[in-house]
Amino acid sequence: MFKKKWLMGMMTGLLAFSLAACSGTDKTSGDNSDKEKKEYKPEKAISIMAPSGAGGGLDTAARMVAKFASEQGLVEQPITVENKPGGGQVLGTTEFATQEVGNDYKLMLASTPFVLNFIKKEGTATISFRDVTPLARLQVDYGVLVVKADSKFKDLKSLMDAMKKDPSSLTVSGGGAPGTWDYLNAILVADSNGIDGTKVKYTAYDGGSEAVTALLGGNADVLTSDLSSVAEYLKSGDVRVLGISSTERVDGEFSNIPTYKEQGFDVVTENWRGLYGPKDMSPEAKAFWEETLKSIVESDEWKAELEGLGIQDGYMNSEDWIASMKAEEESYLKLYKKLGLAK
Repeated sequence: MFKKKWLMGMMTGLLAFSLAACSGTDKTSGDNSDKEKKEYKPEKAISIMAPSGAGGGLDTAARMVAKFASEQGLVEQPITVENKPGGGQVLGTTEFATQEVGNDYKLMLASTPFVLNFIKKEGTATISFRDVTPLARLQVDYGVLVVKADSKFKDLKSLMDAMKKDPSSLTVSGGGAPGTWDYLNAILVADSNGIDGTKVKYTAYDGGSEAVTALLGGNADVLTSDLSSVAEYLKSGDVRVLGISSTERVDGEFSNIPTYKEQGFDVVTENWRGLYGPKDMSPEAKAFWEETLKSIVESDEWKAELEGLGIQDGYMNSEDWIASMKAEEESYLKLYKKLGLAK
């Protein structure tokens, strides 16, 4: 009897010890996991690659991320911006996707042409957003058609009337090859006015800043770009913006710019910009940057800078952004087939 009671007592004790040990292990594991997730921080310098030249919209956006991440104490390590122009983002995005796999310390800030380059037939990229790690969409910039301040064109209608009369009489400069977003911003407006887009004299440059320089230097009559790329020239009085591709007029100091639609051209386009990590980025680094970027875009300082540049908030988390890019790719592919620009 004593032996039986002793054996039952020992088994009860072992069971209690086992449960306590399991409970302790689970609790410790959970605590460590949460602790590691919360305390993850980059341990060395970070580089953000902008697949365009200095001074354009991508470069500006990349430097904004670097600036606010540091100023707000979200990232303690240095953040530099590297420019890699070429092929309307093709060179930089391809290099990033193929050479930085698994590198948690390299990021890339790209825009709508990253989606377009994969589906157009000329100068096509072999990689897409599926070959990198989307972290967050950050902002939306609208297209503009711009002339020099002393141009004879005072509104969009007068420009389109001249272009309709002789499509090749005017040179349009843009920061990307035919089929890229800058190109579409101009050609879609022309098409809505009955102008054959294939006859428009379009000159491509590697980035918005080079295209602006061409306009200011007299090497183009019209510039197709986004508002942020020409904001400083508009403020200085060097250029005149004839129209903007937003659904409604933008808020703030650029609210005097009429939309394409209100001038009779039923065209709405937008150029988003967002941050990517490389393929096979670690889950810890991905989570860190998703949280960091959300904090940045919610700050008053970020919002104020966007307003000063004429850029709209376009934040999307990773999951929503991926879904948006898939839908966008499908929609643009239909348009490219119509224009004869699809793969």
